[in-house]
Amino acid sequence: MKIKYKYYLIAAIFFLVLIMILSIGIGAVTIRFDRVINILLSSIGLNLNDNYSLMEYNIVINLRIPRVVLGSLVGASLAVVGVVMQALIRNKLADPFILGVSSGASAFATLGMIFGIFNVFGTFSLPISAFLGAAITILFVYSLSRTNGKINISQLLLSGVAISLIMDGITKFITLSAPNALGLHNATFWMSGSLASAKWDYLVLPIIILFLCMIVLMVHHRSLNVLLFQEENAITVGVNVKNIQKLLILIASLMTGVVISVSGTIGFIGLMVPHFTRLLVGSDHKKVLPISALLGAMLVVVVDIIARTIIAPEELPVGILTAIIGGPIFILLLRKEYKGSR
Repeated sequence: MKIKYKYYLIAAIFFLVLIMILSIGIGAVTIRFDRVINILLSSIGLNLNDNYSLMEYNIVINLRIPRVVLGSLVGASLAVVGVVMQALIRNKLADPFILGVSSGASAFATLGMIFGIFNVFGTFSLPISAFLGAAITILFVYSLSRTNGKINISQLLLSGVAISLIMDGITKFITLSAPNALGLHNATFWMSGSLASAKWDYLVLPIIILFLCMIVLMVHHRSLNVLLFQEENAITVGVNVKNIQKLLILIASLMTGVVISVSGTIGFIGLMVPHFTRLLVGSDHKKVLPISALLGAMLVVVVDIIARTIIAPEELPVGILTAIIGGPIFILLLRKEYKGSR
């Protein structure tokens, strides 16, 4: 018997909240579940029990909660962008970084971390530099993909690959020119994908972008459904393919750029989660988008728990673990795609 969509939605929300609360107590300093709950309640004025220390309170409020919330925002955004890119390109193997946005962000972020070019922005120098790199990259890719006023999908992909290679070359040149080991280490750690730099101030923009983009995508979920078929079919049912393509590229680029600017490159989330979601709820984007967001959030939070406990008190970049987990899954998807096309 097929499980109804609403049950998947309720279960996904419940487990996401549970995993986030559990994650807050896990780390180099373990905090008991009941103390985490009391600290959370006291933070909203419901001080039922003072069975926690000031140190535990500061760890939960200033370190763990921003990190867990950022992880959920990053996971949700990457999963949603994966859904968008797969619909836009009509390929289940597309992911958020296929247009080279991550390479541009990495180049500018590395330039800032190693040479201090963007120090004028103070504490926001890293996210601002990464976002500028992502924005400039997507402008190049978009301008190169336009043919007679239309977006050529094949040219879009090839332009993304070309610009990505160029930006990767620039990044390697910058790292080889690094004047000090500390800057090189920080840049390498960031490019591997990490939530270690999470701050309350970093959460505002990802929350706003995810919320607004989800509203727009849910409004256009029928257009996303139609895009899964040939372009001619989309036109016959009244979908303005040209405009919807522009909208999807804008949304995907904006969300990806914002995510990379606060967490670095965390791969395979946008590839794995949409595929698994479709196995659960089918291909209707009205269902796929919210479930993908919730599952993506859960996955990044869980992987982050592993990243900061597997070699505690040190931690691994989240992007390394998602690559180790996602690599084999990508190979399986690739083989399945090849067999299906034979």
